[in-house]
Amino acid sequence: MTVRVGILGAGFIGRIHALNLRKDARVQLVGVADVVPQAADRLAAEVGVKPVPSLEALFEAGINAVYITTPNTMHVDPVLRSLIAGVHVFSEKPMATSLEGAWFIREAAKRGNRVYQLGFNRRFANVYAFAKQVIEDGRIAPFEAQMKHNRGELKQPPWTGDPKVTGGYLYETPIHMFDMARFLFGDVKELQGWARRSVYQELDGFIALLRFHSGVIASLTSVAHTSWLFPYERVEIYGEHKTVVTEELERAWFSPGIREQVEALDCFQMPFEQKWGYVEEDRMFIDAVLGERPPAVTADDGYCATELVEACYRAVRDERLITLPLPEPVPQR
Repeated sequence: MTVRVGILGAGFIGRIHALNLRKDARVQLVGVADVVPQAADRLAAEVGVKPVPSLEALFEAGINAVYITTPNTMHVDPVLRSLIAGVHVFSEKPMATSLEGAWFIREAAKRGNRVYQLGFNRRFANVYAFAKQVIEDGRIAPFEAQMKHNRGELKQPPWTGDPKVTGGYLYETPIHMFDMARFLFGDVKELQGWARRSVYQELDGFIALLRFHSGVIASLTSVAHTSWLFPYERVEIYGEHKTVVTEELERAWFSPGIREQVEALDCFQMPFEQKWGYVEEDRMFIDAVLGERPPAVTADDGYCATELVEACYRAVRDERLITLPLPEPVPQR
């Protein structure tokens, strides 16, 4: 079977996915749509397909699957329309920029028989796969962790500084770390957080403390004005005289004990789309569409990541400890 795929959103990340899919013999790219016709024209020409004006035009072209790579606040409606139309969906993160929006998608994904997969690419990045494997192999039992995921600025592209488009700073890049926290340590039991507005017209610096059902305790820091000083993404995991460290998507180390030889992983020379996990997540989505595996990142995963972001915002706003899970929203749609 050939999977006929459309792309909705012809920006940077839509292009990354389209170029990956073009190399997959199981995929036929059918069309590219974007609200900016020139953007659709450029990407369509690059991958050898026709630009189309809308999601409906992609449906009419006979797609089996669609990639939703629109800005953050513009995910819920096209995802729901696609699932209702019987089309498999790969959606870029975040799932939604509200708990209610995430709830609607989760419920639609449960009801239908179509694949829904969310774009938390870091789960498939080599450095985090390395850390996850060390944990799963029992070589380290995590006790504590420090996590940071900074963004150097909210200027390029300009919409990253507009909460009406991003849903808020935590939904733009830090949500990856909330998902990674669950990926590595399991579900969060309690969260406390603090934030301040320092440079931009929204809360742009956060420190959160997380306690997991597994017993792990962790800190998570994210700041929006750090000038991209390397490493702007780093995780340190501490066990009994053992440590795992990741630096961006470039390098990882495992120290297995006092005076033991440190194991290292260096991905510096890997192609960007491979070391950042985009190639693997796209391959696994097509696997799922073909019935070869379940979705690699599920609607439940997406809902939980949204829930953690909302919990952090509530902890900051109310200046109190937040217990998870949060009460489910009362649908207003």
